[in-house]
Amino acid sequence: MLQKVGKRFLVRARFTWRSLFDDQFLLVTNTLTGGSLLAMGDVVQQSWEIHKEQSKVLDWKRIGYTFVMGCSTGPLLHHWYGRLDSAYAGRAMNTVVKKVLADQLIISPIIGIWYFIGMGLMEGDTLAEGWKDFKGKFWEYYKADCCVWPPVQMFNFYYVSPKYRVMYINVISLGWDVFLSYLKHRVSQPHRRLKRHFASRIVLLIV
Repeated sequence: MLQKVGKRFLVRARFTWRSLFDDQFLLVTNTLTGGSLLAMGDVVQQSWEIHKEQSKVLDWKRIGYTFVMGCSTGPLLHHWYGRLDSAYAGRAMNTVVKKVLADQLIISPIIGIWYFIGMGLMEGDTLAEGWKDFKGKFWEYYKADCCVWPPVQMFNFYYVSPKYRVMYINVISLGWDVFLSYLKHRVSQPHRRLKRHFASRIVLLIV
């Protein structure tokens, strides 16, 4: 009896999983997974902040904002990968390299701008303040991006089926989402030339 129930559950779960990636539901799946995992990354980062400073509590508004930002990048990536696969069809190595370069040079900076300015606007910053924040952190963001994403995307474009591309990126990016949350909400340290531990003490005293 238990075996039959287990088999029925697995069949239903398999059917449900496949239906999530049907053409009519794929955009919704990509959108909601993007929002959920970006929010999860922020929860992880906030948990670390609370661990370091126990007077803090989870900022649910911030989590909500990251969910909105993740949902907004879902459709962007959904259509971007569709266009990229149409422009560069096949899995030849030179084709894969072209996709990785296009992804790195075009969509990565766009997502960075979208994230920093979008989060800033929702958190009460002006457009100019959001742009200034992005410019101040751009090279740190982009250098890390260039270290992480090219090998991830090589695997994506060579092995992963097109309908699973965004899901793959969303899952892999959970660690990256923690970094984004850290970078966006990091307290600026004006005394960067000082030794790290001494600078940290100054910042704590100021706060």
